[in-house]
Formats: sequence, C-alpha cells, structure tokens
Amino acid sequence: MNPAAAANQKEEFKLKDTKPQLGERWPHGGTRGGGGWISSERATSTYDLVEQMFYLYVRVVKAKDLPTNPVTGTIDPYVEVKLGNYKGKTQHFEKKPNPEWHQVFAFSKEKIQSSILEVFVRDREMVGRDDYIGRVIFDMNEVPTRVPPDSPLAPQWYRLEDRRGESKVRGEVMLAVWMGTQADEAFPDAWHTDASSVQGEGVFNIRSKVYVSPKLWYLRVNVIEAQDVEPHDKSQLPQAFVKAQVGNQILKTKVCPQKTLNPMWNEDLIFVAAEPFEEQLYLTVENKVTSAKDEVMGRIILPLHIFGRRLDHRPVHSKWFNLEKFGFGALEGDKRHELKFSSRIHLRVCLEGAYHVLDESTMYLSDQRPTARELWKNPIGILEVGILSAQGLQPMKSKEGKGSTDAYCVAKYGQKWVRTRTIIESLNPKWNEQYTWEVYDPCTVITLGVFDNNHLGGSGGKNDSRIGKVR
Repeated sequence: MNPAAAANQKEEFKLKDTKPQLGERWPHGGTRGGGGWISSERATSTYDLVEQMFYLYVRVVKAKDLPTNPVTGTIDPYVEVKLGNYKGKTQHFEKKPNPEWHQVFAFSKEKIQSSILEVFVRDREMVGRDDYIGRVIFDMNEVPTRVPPDSPLAPQWYRLEDRRGESKVRGEVMLAVWMGTQADEAFPDAWHTDASSVQGEGVFNIRSKVYVSPKLWYLRVNVIEAQDVEPHDKSQLPQAFVKAQVGNQILKTKVCPQKTLNPMWNEDLIFVAAEPFEEQLYLTVENKVTSAKDEVMGRIILPLHIFGRRLDHRPVHSKWFNLEKFGFGALEGDKRHELKFSSRIHLRVCLEGAYHVLDESTMYLSDQRPTARELWKNPIGILEVGILSAQGLQPMKSKEGKGSTDAYCVAKYGQKWVRTRTIIESLNPKWNEQYTWEVYDPCTVITLGVFDNNHLGGSGGKNDSRIGKVR
C-alpha cells in the first residue's frame, strides 16, 4: 500500500467531530406560531442527547353514526389522513358503521408543504362510485404543541363536513392532532411519512423496538451410574455411555471402560438453558456394539423445571430415575407391568445461577452479573446513548435500477437490545433516538451495529445485511 493511501486509511477511522444541535427547544407559549425559540438550560426530560425532530401527530381513534350505502345497506369505513403530498390510510372494517382504529400518523415537519391537514372518512365498498363520506380540516397554524411530560392530548369528536366544507353531514370522527417531537409516546408505533412507501407486514419491520435477552442458566448434569442396563444381545455384556440432549445441544459421557450391566461414569455435562424452560433433558443410555454401531438400551425425558436452582456452594442431592425400555422391549408394553425391576440411572442435576452465563466473547463482555437476581449488586449508574445519524453508507441493494439502503441501528448492552426505526432509502440516515441502560461494571463494552433492512415488502425471506459496527 502506498504511504498516501495508508495515511488516508488512518484518517478514515479517526473520530470525527460533529456539531449537532442537541436537546429540546420549544416555542414561547407552547403554540407553533409563537415568536422565537426558548433554549432551556435544564437537562430536559428524556431526549437531551439527540437532535430534536418535529412531527405533526394525528391520532385516529374511532367514528360513529356513519351513513350506510343506500344500495347495500352497509359500510366498510376507513380513514385517509392527507397533508400536502403525503397520505396515510387506516385499515378498513367490513360492515361497521361504528369502527375503532386507534392508529397514529406522524408527518415529519421538515417535509410539510401544506398549511392545512385533511382527514377523510371513506367507504371501501362503493365500487364505481365516489367513496367519500365526509372530512374534517385543520389549519396548521392552530395545531397545539405538546411537550412531554405533559399528558397526551385528549381526542375530541368532530362532525364531518361535505366536500365543499359548506355544511355538516351525518357522522362523527374522534381525533387528536398535535405538534410534538420524537420524544412523544406515540412515536414508536406511528405510521411515518419517512416510510410511506412501505406496505403490509413490512410496517412492523421498520419500527423501533426494545428486546430483552432471555435469562440464561447453566444446566449441570452429573451422570453418576446406571443399574441393570440390558443390551439386545443378552449373551454379551454392554459397554455403555450416556448421550444427553437439551434443545440442539448434544453431549456424551466417555464409554465405561468395563463391560458391565452396572456402568459408572461420574461425569459432568454442562448445557445452557433459557427461561422460560420449554426444552427438556433427553437422556439415552447406549451400548457401543462396534466402533460404527451404537444401540439404545434405555431412555428418559425430564422437563427442566423439575430441577432445583442452585445459588451457592451447598451440595445438590442426587436421585435415581427409572429408564424406559427402548426398541424391542418397548413393544412388549403389556408385560412391562409384570417386571419387578427396571433399568435405572443415578443423576445429580441442577440449574446453576451463581455465576454469569457467557453468551458473548470475553473481550467484548457487556454484562458480568450472575443469573440469579438475588446476587446482583446495585447499579453504579445509568448509561445514556443518543443514536443520532450515520453518514456515507454504501448502497446495499438496487431498487428500480439505482442503489439504495434502508438502514437501522442496533445497540446491545447487558440483557437489553434496542433497534432504531428504519430510515428508508437514505445513505445518510438520521434516527435521533435515545436509550438508557443500567450499568453494573464500568469495565464493559457496548456494541452498536448498522444493518440494511431486507424485510420491507413483508417477506420474511433473507436476513438483513450487515453494514458495519463499532464497539
């Protein structure tokens, strides 16, 4: 590599200083028309580490007393919210004059080009006729501003008007309209103008989400011994081993060195199990007939919730479990009751909660707490992260012949994962979302990754592509 390129490469991975306008700035008096902005000195409610983004929110709650179609006597109502070139639609309901939608629409203030907001109620059923039932109009200059932690704006009933706005028609719709920011509770579940092209199931794949990883336990299975195991060929003594399975984890003991009906192993097999314990411990005792052939002599299936949880050094008691006969013996089901004894296995099993289950590389560990909550210390503080934007992303796929990227960011720390909403078709996406984590140890690492969303058509096909990450 020539020296100039090497210097350029070093430059590329340096930290770059940006000067975003962080924190909340609100107009005087709370309405949008008020002159000038107030920049408050206090660290505001929640979104002080990101740039403030303004949205016009429209909450469509329900409608009542809508007129039915004179021909069919029914109505399939839906609502269309229109602001300039942007249109959002609710789902439609069949044959319901009193529908309830509870949907929120968010229009990005940057893209607003109209001074009026129109809310139409329409009838899906009217084929070949105008589906217009009525509308409500809002003047953008009179829309109130809502600042969290103020409680949400109460929706109100509005009478529908005819097409020219000259007279009222039958029917009312319940709406709330306000100006707010991305700190609003309505933001994560709202329909967004940024993603107006996304249809169907894809809408659920673009929203921001918070996930909590399942709580992991070590399942320690101490296989001690077995008694009265019977091979198919009774003339030969078996050479036994135990195979254990939890989910798709499979472990085996060593083969018992002696050929005997009462083999001993005293071996520990350790699995990782996640709450809630839906998996089972599946054990088989097998005979090594030849190097290429094993035969099952008995088996047992045990649900994980029957085992005790161990939080300290106290010993766990062992137990004998009867093995089910397997193969040929299992067919003679009626005779089984006559058998006075059964093959059995001696186990000591427990769920270990006294230390941390390693689920990430030790160099990038974000959490060192044991599984058992009783053993946690208090947090030493809160980590706050504002995920602002990304710059200069590469096109990851082609849409209609030109390169595009639909990017979202994932941050993982401890048991909590967060995922920002997807910004459609942008190589310089701005998310401006803020999240918090409790920190128990400063010597830990947070991982942030950026991905390209491949599920926008609602197809659950291929995985999302990785764009890059930083730790």
